[in-house]
This record gives sequence, structure tokens and C-alpha cells, in this order.
Amino acid sequence: MRKSTVRRGCAALATATTLALALTACGGTTKKDVADEGGSAATAGKADPNAELKKGLTVGFLPKQVNNPYFTSADKGGEKALKELGSSYKEVGPSSATDTSGQVSYVNTLTQQQVDAMAVSAQDPGALCTALKQAMKNGVRVVTYDSDTKPDCRNAFVSQASAEDLGRTEVQLLAKQIGYEGEIAILSAAQTATNQNTWIGFMKDELKKPAYKNMKLVKVAYGNDDAQQSFQQTQGLLQEYPNLKGIISPTTVGIKAAAQYLSGSKYKGKVKLTGLGTPNDMRKYVKNGTVEAFELWDPAKLGELAARTAVALSSGQITGREGETFTAGSMGEYTIGEGGVISLGRPTVFDAKNIGQFDF
Repeated sequence: MRKSTVRRGCAALATATTLALALTACGGTTKKDVADEGGSAATAGKADPNAELKKGLTVGFLPKQVNNPYFTSADKGGEKALKELGSSYKEVGPSSATDTSGQVSYVNTLTQQQVDAMAVSAQDPGALCTALKQAMKNGVRVVTYDSDTKPDCRNAFVSQASAEDLGRTEVQLLAKQIGYEGEIAILSAAQTATNQNTWIGFMKDELKKPAYKNMKLVKVAYGNDDAQQSFQQTQGLLQEYPNLKGIISPTTVGIKAAAQYLSGSKYKGKVKLTGLGTPNDMRKYVKNGTVEAFELWDPAKLGELAARTAVALSSGQITGREGETFTAGSMGEYTIGEGGVISLGRPTVFDAKNIGQFDF
């Protein structure tokens, strides 16, 4: 068994302005053993670590964007785990990674359908809160994964890794590749994406260290997790900053699009690119010399842990309080950290030496 611990920085999530959305109260019969109206994890009852895992549950997965290869992989991991646990899986979600009002509608739909739990990757940290609190009031256990809401809007957050580790290591990877000198840019997803903003905050903090005194962050661009927009943003960065030495893209859609542009341009091998990508997306760009190294966690494992957390919550083994532990099947034992955060583990660095060992 391995224990996954969470750094204090992981709970210091970035916050964005809450969108004013008109929401209709969800119908349906109120379930038993429900948290209070505030829906906070701290009021969700007492955990019984020896409680038997319930079967026959229904867990809804709501990613930022359906048909996104990253979330397809993550949610398949959740589906596989739920099948093993004797429960049912369903996936709903918007086709756009910036359709926040669409995500709100899907939360309401899952609540009306009386699912036992939902796993949500939030497009915005505050916009879903009213709907999620209503879901918890109706007895739905709420797990966020990949991208968090405000802590009082869910029971637990399954983080890809320590937010601090992810932000700092991406800067470290790029710095080595450019010799700790030159202009760099960040190609992010949406401006409101909680996880992106948290990681970027740690990137900026890392860049304040003396080791990076000759590196300068010139711009943070946003491709909205859209391949064409990310491709165009990469092109725009290189036109605006002809001396650019490197790009960090902490989004699987963004890094792939940036690699596609660089590989067919005069900048191939000259402008370094790193960030978060999947081995299958990035394999050819590593082989052809466009990308030296990048990192990621296994998204299928992230989805699996989200599903197992949802079942553990629904079964009463955990409530989301700091210090509670539970066993996530063959993944081992996990401990809930500050703010109800559960960390999957440290990211893996992929390069020409090891990328052939992975298939996702």
C-alpha cells in the first residue's frame, strides 16, 4: 500500500469571479443522510472506514468537454472502476470547454436523475457552486477531478498531482532545455480554468528564484482547449515575440497543437516546447525532434480514483475531512489532505528514452 499525501499549496486553489446564473431548484425526492444546505464536506456526517462498499450505485461523470481525448481516457478509467465495483457509470457534458452554463445544466440534470454521486471537472471554480450545493442538499456526493470548484461546493477534489509540483516542474523542464536563458510564454486553456490558473501561479513563483534570473515570461496566451485556436495562438506568439525560446502548455490540447505548428515551421528544434501531454499525442513530436520532454499523470488512473472516491463517499467510508483514509482498490491507500484534496501522485516525465513504454 502507498499513501498519497498532499502539499499545503495544493489547497491554495485560484479563485475566479463567480458568474451570476439563474438556476431552477432541482426536483426529486430528497435522499437520506444528506449534508446540510451549505453542502460542505465538514458537515456530511461521520466517516466509517470499515463500512462495506455499496453496490448498484449510479455515478455521473461530467468532464469539462466530452470527446476530448484526455477526458475520454480519464472517464473510461472511471467507467472501468465502477464496473469492477458493481455500480453504474454515465457520462454527460458540453462539447465546448468554455460552455460553463452548459455544465450547470448538466449538474442540474444529474441531480434530477437522482444519481448517487457525480464526478465533475469544473470549467470555472465558482459558476457551478449553486447547482452543486443543490445536488449535495439532495444527497448527491460530489467529487471534483482534474479541475476544482470552491472547496465548499464539493465533498472532495481528486487532484492530478500536487499543484505546486506540476507548476514548478514544468518550469524546471523548460529551463533545462533553454539553458536557463531567454523569453518564454505559456499557452493555457481557458482564462477561468481553475487548474490552469493554479499551476500558472506556481510557475510564476518558480520563475522568481535566482536560477531563472535570465528567463522572462512575456505572455500567457489562451487557446480555450481548442486545437485550432491553440495552433493559431502558437503562431501568434512566435510572430509577436521573434526571440521566444520556449513555450509551456499545461493542457493536452494546447501542447499537441503547439507541437503541430512547430514541427512544420522554421522554429522546429529552436523553440522548445514542454507542458502536459499524453504519450500517444506527443509520440511523433518526440521522435521527430520537435519536443524533448513533457510530463503528465495517467488520466485513466485519475478517472479511476475519482470513481473510487465517489463510491467511498456514497458508502460512508469517508466524508471528505482532512486525515481520513480509504483504500482505492489496487491503487492502494489514500489520505485526504487539507481542503478535502486527494493527490493522485507525482507526474511522470516522458522523453525519447521512455515514451515507448506508455500507451494512453
